[in-house]
Amino acid sequence: MSSIQVIDRSASLMNAIAQYEAPSSLKVLAADTGLHPSTTFRILGALIDNGLVERDSAGHYMLGRKLAQLASKVHRDVDLREEALDIMQGLRDAIGETVNLTIREGDEVIYIERVTPNRMMRVEQAVGSRAPLHVTAVGKLMLGELGDNFLQAYAKRTGLPKFTKLTISTHKALRDIAQQVHSQEYAYDNEEAEEGVGCIGTLIFDNTKSVVAGLSISAPIERRKDEWVNLLKAASDKISKRLGG
Repeated sequence: MSSIQVIDRSASLMNAIAQYEAPSSLKVLAADTGLHPSTTFRILGALIDNGLVERDSAGHYMLGRKLAQLASKVHRDVDLREEALDIMQGLRDAIGETVNLTIREGDEVIYIERVTPNRMMRVEQAVGSRAPLHVTAVGKLMLGELGDNFLQAYAKRTGLPKFTKLTISTHKALRDIAQQVHSQEYAYDNEEAEEGVGCIGTLIFDNTKSVVAGLSISAPIERRKDEWVNLLKAASDKISKRLGG
């Protein structure tokens, strides 16, 4: 195969994977792309080596975490963090609490930027740290966007581990809350990831209306205020508009 043909076929396979909410089998992907199974297997292997595709425990294929890293570079190659930083700082100054920027990598969110207030008692999420989708406000919103099939597969894959006594740990409860937050466009973390910490999250969209990131406020639970929701949504909207969303 020529190098150009390989690129075309690789792109076809990633597009085929992306159309399914759950990981796909080799047989399905070969049929969807019209490629011979042995060719499909070789190309998928190369994509796995480069982090663009991953395999689950059943041997099925899903898009890789490397794509999530690339997704933080959006719309005319503008850096997501650079576009968001001054808006995050303005929100922090308005509420006096920590503001976080996150992206999804597989079954987790990863914190790629944060701004913190100048106060002794504050919540800090280290840049580069990760958390499962079901324990964060932004993660619940992302699950709501990804749909019921993905959510069901996620629950089965991860087992919904508990981090505190308040962590959502059943598929039904997670599905119900994901549907609720999807319709209201914001979500809370009520001490589900860490005792004493409460968060509010919203999503950021690009010019294709795809979710590219999440914006959240983290604070001691006793200081969290419901009136921050509108401020957070306004900040998310500003970042989305900068990305063409």
